[in-house]
Amino acid sequence: MLSCEAKRGALKLKGSADTLHDVSGVIGITGKAAGTVVVSLSTDVARKASAAMLMMDEAELADDEIIDAVGEITNMVAGSAKAKLEEYELSISLPNVITGSNHVVRFPKDIPTLCVPFDTQWGDLMLEVGLVETNS
Repeated sequence: MLSCEAKRGALKLKGSADTLHDVSGVIGITGKAAGTVVVSLSTDVARKASAAMLMMDEAELADDEIIDAVGEITNMVAGSAKAKLEEYELSISLPNVITGSNHVVRFPKDIPTLCVPFDTQWGDLMLEVGLVETNS
């Protein structure tokens, strides 16, 4: 959709010392499984992705437009995962976007969190997914 190829890196479990980029889109998931999806990217990658999505020049983008675009990108990623996991009857929350260096998104300690790094022509980004079946 953004005309930017993303190459997946090696999967790993999130460690306590793993840090996120400066911009993270966060969506909660509930249903027969519950958890969180985080799309984390550098400010530069967020700006380039937003410009592509909004068909604007990077220099013309306002901060709130970038935040809205990152929220929408996160919503598309979580929505795609939801569609592929329909047996879990999942609902997704509205996206929240967190900005700032060294911010932390905490997952419950009993939910293993999978980190999926991606490399793009704009820079790298990280997808983090923590999901566990519930009794619902």
